[in-house]
Amino acid sequence: MARTLWVGTRKGLFALRSKESRRDWKLVGPQFLGHVIHHVVQDPRDPKVVLVAAKTGHLGPTVFRSSDRGRSWKEASQPPAFRRSGEGEAPKAVDAVFWLTAGHAGESGTWYAGTSPAGLFRSEDAGASWQPVAGFNDHPMNPTWIVGQGSPIGQLLHSVRVDPRDARHLYLGVSSGGVFESTDAGADWRPLNAGCAADFMPDPDPQYGHDPHCVEVHPTMPDRLYQQNHCGIYRLDRPGQRWSRIGDAMPRRIGDIGFPIVLHPTDPDKAWVFPMDGTTVWPRTSVDGKPAVYATHNGGKSWHRLDRGLPRKQGWFTVLRQAMCADDEGKKLGLYFGTTSGEIWASRNEGSSWTCLARHLPQVFSVTWGNG
Repeated sequence: MARTLWVGTRKGLFALRSKESRRDWKLVGPQFLGHVIHHVVQDPRDPKVVLVAAKTGHLGPTVFRSSDRGRSWKEASQPPAFRRSGEGEAPKAVDAVFWLTAGHAGESGTWYAGTSPAGLFRSEDAGASWQPVAGFNDHPMNPTWIVGQGSPIGQLLHSVRVDPRDARHLYLGVSSGGVFESTDAGADWRPLNAGCAADFMPDPDPQYGHDPHCVEVHPTMPDRLYQQNHCGIYRLDRPGQRWSRIGDAMPRRIGDIGFPIVLHPTDPDKAWVFPMDGTTVWPRTSVDGKPAVYATHNGGKSWHRLDRGLPRKQGWFTVLRQAMCADDEGKKLGLYFGTTSGEIWASRNEGSSWTCLARHLPQVFSVTWGNG
């Protein structure tokens, strides 16, 4: 069976396909040429199903669905949209569908989407139609939790995570707002940000108003959470309530600022990040133009640099939050990332060495793994 890297870019959808060896890859596409593709996710419960979060020139923000592994596509009959505003309320419209998450393994056809402005939506028909999750979008505290513009491209709701033990237990991240948790399928939410720095706010330890870049829940140890934040790398072990800054163990010259964090699918102590320059002017490039992945094998107590095969200098790119992933193949895990300069890089040995699979693509927004 073929292995697929789905690549969402600023100008369309591409795919890289390989056999089991993961040695030779064929670039196919583009599809949706000219459309912004924020996220592409293949359904782990039904690999024939693939969903795409797109922003199109004439249709606006929407979701496309394939039931044949990407050979053909159909737009959602009811894309994510906020409820109609009531009297005296400011109207609110979805500007971009930014994030997609397949639901719990026991809930076939359930999906979640995050948008800009920050909104949470759910589909129970495999992405054909979407309804707003009122428990978050209309929460009495929502206008207080969600702070200002968010990221440079606006507010973003992302990192929707489902506890594999309990479909009712959900996490999400908002830029800017923070990490939030629900234990009742989204009917109610609470902030979960204690311990995270917020260097851009007057209060150094606020309850909300944070800027998580990517939040992950470990699939085999769901009480272990990791977070790459605007202000560092963090870990949380439940039932604890306070995040620990494991990024303090990163080399001081490199720092612990970046967008993605990727977890090993079976070892909760292994994780990978792609640091970027987060100094005063925030250039959002690799540090000193020398790109590298950093890995921990002990839950963040220490980190080591992985840059063999990557540019030794003049590599002025970074990797966005959805643009790095791992596969589940072989004795040595495969790692993949796409860059803001339109390259796709791969490692078949957990980052020990890297090979460039594709160049000259549009800016890469997401890279995700799929079987088939």
